[in-house]
Amino acid sequence: MDPSHALGPERLFDSHRLPGDGFLLLALLLYAPVGFCLLVLRLFLGIHVFLVSCALPDSVLRRFVVRTMCAVLGLVARQEDSGLRDHRVRVLISNHVTPFDHNIVNLLTSCSTPLLNSPPSFVCWSRGFMEMDGRGELVESLKRFCASTRVPPTPLLLFPEEEATNGREGLLRFSSWPFSIQDVVQPLTLRVQRPLVSVTVSDASWVSELLWSLFVPFTVYQVRWLPPVHRQLGEGNEEFALRVQQLVAKELGQTGTRLTPADKAEHMKRQRHPRLRPQSARTGCVDLTITNLLEGAVAFMPEDITEGTQSLPTASAPKAFDACLMMMTSQAL
Repeated sequence: MDPSHALGPERLFDSHRLPGDGFLLLALLLYAPVGFCLLVLRLFLGIHVFLVSCALPDSVLRRFVVRTMCAVLGLVARQEDSGLRDHRVRVLISNHVTPFDHNIVNLLTSCSTPLLNSPPSFVCWSRGFMEMDGRGELVESLKRFCASTRVPPTPLLLFPEEEATNGREGLLRFSSWPFSIQDVVQPLTLRVQRPLVSVTVSDASWVSELLWSLFVPFTVYQVRWLPPVHRQLGEGNEEFALRVQQLVAKELGQTGTRLTPADKAEHMKRQRHPRLRPQSARTGCVDLTITNLLEGAVAFMPEDITEGTQSLPTASAPKAFDACLMMMTSQAL
């Protein structure tokens, strides 16, 4: 079986923040008073970090000062193989783990990241994103941005997965549009480690992720630079994206899957509304199921009427009930 199809969305996304291990849960409870004190102190310090980052121009000095202050906040940024960084490449490609990946990479090198599916606003600007009008003209706007002659050039940092994963098992399918901007990209890998709790939860907001980041003792972001990758002769955007995805996945020791953000949305929907097992499967006995229905111990829940069956006449209650019993009996047998 192709490993890209072996991983389901439940392996790529965490639905629970707290640890399942009893020892880790006890350690988290003992740490909680210290964590709340750190949270309050870091909130006040975080305001100063934001003001300093707004006041200082983009430079090596600014990145050093903000990186040091972020370490006090518990956000530690490290990088490996920085000598491979090619400043001539205008498009950087990374896997996506947390809502603050672009901020961390920006502490190491100057870069800009557009915020997808969100209108321009103060929140967009304050989080360090580029303000774009919409996806309809996104690619053309980014091409013009890369073609500008500003000195020094500011590269684009793009996340082709478009959604964050837990960073442990595999990568989502890379979208092809980031690879239509230029014919050369530089990939980088991002690993995130955090004690006691999960790094990210699939349905959490960026505010919740920020508060947990300030609560835990530290969160380590490890960035590793990879050599630039050029488009091969006659290679399309889809093939280019797949090749870079497999390269990043191999470097991370993970699997490049074909799952998309739509699969994540469907997985989250199933997490919110888990499907109940049939009564016969829970009791293991058809006679007991029929007895429960007759005595009213279990409510009869008819299936939803679809659009294609709304025009059909409705059967009487006894006939519908008999049909239901016959269907349950046949399924059990």
